[in-house]
Amino acid sequence: MTTAELFAHTESDYLSQLTRAAERYANRTGERERTRELLRTRGVLYADEPERVDKRLARLGADWSLARAIEREPSEPVTAAGSTLRLPPENFGSDVLGLERLIGRNNLTPVAFLEEGALVSRSVGRITISGPGAGHGTGFLVSPSLLLTNNHVLGSQEEARRSVVAFSLQAGIDGHPLTPAVFPLEPHRFFVTDRALDFSLVAVAERGAGGEALSSFGRLTLSEALGKVVIGEFVNIIQHPRGEPKQLALRENQVVDILDRFMHYESDTREGSSGSPVLNDQWEVVALHHSAVPKTDDEGRPLSVDGTVWTPDMGDDRLAWKANEGVRISRVLRALHELTLTGAAARLRDEVFSAGTTAGPAPAPVESVPPTPTPSDDGAAALPVPDGARAYMTDGTAHLTLPLRISVGLDASAFPVATVTAPPAGLTPTAPPPARRPDVAFAVERDVNAALVNHRLARERPYYDRAADTAARDAYYADIGTADGDALRRALTELLTRTHSPRPRYKPIRLVYPWVDLHRDGRLRSIYSGEDFSAEEFIRADAAVEAARMARIQELFLREGTAGPAEFEAEFDALEASMPFNCEHVVPQSWFLKREPMRGDLHHLFACEVGCNSYRDNFPYFDFADFSDFAEEIRDGCGMREDVGFEPKAGKGAVSRATLYFLLRYPKQVGDTPREFPENRLPTLLAWHVNEPVTEYELHRNAAIAELQGNRNPLIDHPDWAEKIDFSGVWP
Repeated sequence: MTTAELFAHTESDYLSQLTRAAERYANRTGERERTRELLRTRGVLYADEPERVDKRLARLGADWSLARAIEREPSEPVTAAGSTLRLPPENFGSDVLGLERLIGRNNLTPVAFLEEGALVSRSVGRITISGPGAGHGTGFLVSPSLLLTNNHVLGSQEEARRSVVAFSLQAGIDGHPLTPAVFPLEPHRFFVTDRALDFSLVAVAERGAGGEALSSFGRLTLSEALGKVVIGEFVNIIQHPRGEPKQLALRENQVVDILDRFMHYESDTREGSSGSPVLNDQWEVVALHHSAVPKTDDEGRPLSVDGTVWTPDMGDDRLAWKANEGVRISRVLRALHELTLTGAAARLRDEVFSAGTTAGPAPAPVESVPPTPTPSDDGAAALPVPDGARAYMTDGTAHLTLPLRISVGLDASAFPVATVTAPPAGLTPTAPPPARRPDVAFAVERDVNAALVNHRLARERPYYDRAADTAARDAYYADIGTADGDALRRALTELLTRTHSPRPRYKPIRLVYPWVDLHRDGRLRSIYSGEDFSAEEFIRADAAVEAARMARIQELFLREGTAGPAEFEAEFDALEASMPFNCEHVVPQSWFLKREPMRGDLHHLFACEVGCNSYRDNFPYFDFADFSDFAEEIRDGCGMREDVGFEPKAGKGAVSRATLYFLLRYPKQVGDTPREFPENRLPTLLAWHVNEPVTEYELHRNAAIAELQGNRNPLIDHPDWAEKIDFSGVWP
């Protein structure tokens, strides 16, 4: 027998649950009102935490620049392709249509949305409890053997033993009821319950009363990854209200708040809906529905529909409610991760974290395309590893734990997300699911298509609006004083950090080439050589590099499973060095160990052909007084390099201002070694800044970056501040 309860028993009934939900809702009134105002005035992309919005866009295969481009496009009559954008139909893809739907520009959706929802609904069943506490609830399959519901639906092993779950309890397309498949629950095989998070996980018999196979009803794959839903978005709830045949609350259910463990949404759910899955528009589970948020009196007591104090004997249908509450699915999964189980129970629990499929005439994944991996608490994609080690991939970073962990950045947008839980010490490791090869070509093609859409939309915009940018600049620095150099530096650091939101990750294909780094003629100029390139040329060249990198990463994990951390680290470093992008970090990545947000900070990213990028390497900037004194003038097209440093042929003013920005934004992060721009090189930057004044190109860059990541470069906005800022506090 396997049973577990994650928290000590406490007195808990439906009334106390309603009261706690109402208290949580009331405590967030101020935040919720501010959110509603943001939704009204700015839209869904601005109402939630920037990190969550970034992750949501990533899961949709899009990014902030594309979202902003779509926002700026005027709406026109809907085209045959189902979009309001002024683009020819052949340019529409999931990026554009998904974003239009997210930000409320277009409510149309592919018919496949309904077909997929019908498949997902097969995994949802009605729970019936017999004997004491008889009633109904909803539950859904989350592994080949386990059903998830609420603790207040199945609060004990005994209740589960007296319960059954019925699938296909619904009307058919002809209006006549289908024959339900009824399965007994088997808590003796597995039962876990958590009163605080209000969930129970229980085993279901492999065969139904009529001989039906449980496997035919599929499962809903759960993910801990961030970005499945944001405040202001609409969700879907598949449910058995009051034990009635299966029903669907479709889309008109807006998420109004997301707490640490719960989320609130406005939805039409009723009693019996407890234990229902709350799903986003990609049919991913985002929450476990568990309670209404009732209207209450001044003493916090739930009210009935006639305004009197509600009591349980009145029945749930007399309860006056104002919202609903669900338990965030990531918190349920975290609790399961932390539970110590052994043997067969551990294997059953771990199946919840493996990739699975929904039900249907033929098995099909819940996701029609592999989801983009995003940072999560523990979410990961399984990778082959040496004995005793753990490897996984999340948010484009490969991790290997031996006991040491190597983290190396790569773009792996097509890697599916699954989780493998390391077994407790002393147990035989459960074999992970076989690693699935990602569709590299699909991921790269998606990036290219989105980048080209970004570029096409960008070219239709004014290149630089001086009046609007001047107003934005003045508002940005309105509270900054310049009387004291050290105070000015500290104030700027605080401002640049506070307003750096969102914080895009390093993706030059999507962000740098299509718009940020363009010159007025719509073309790119290499920052060091001044050579001229088209944006599409760099986009496609980097896409080829990305594909090659991803393919090589697959080979590393599939063929070198016995390699140790040193070998993997060397392989990853060599891989990135041998296949660089056409993008230059004016502050080299090695100086800050490739950490975000520094790596993706657009203010110090510039288009730069691979040859010049590699030639500069990680040498600090230097001003050579007389080139003839040095023998290593190897590449005069890019500049001059010697052991003491590198002097670019072009772009000195732009790179000096970008470097000074970096020193202000990230004080004490670089410069602790001679190879990381020591303090005695500051006069070089200041001289380049003075000798090459700010250009319209830099003004355009600064305005474009401010739109994308919120902050600005003070040395571009106020060049004279270079003489006033006391930079002495930026070095370690």
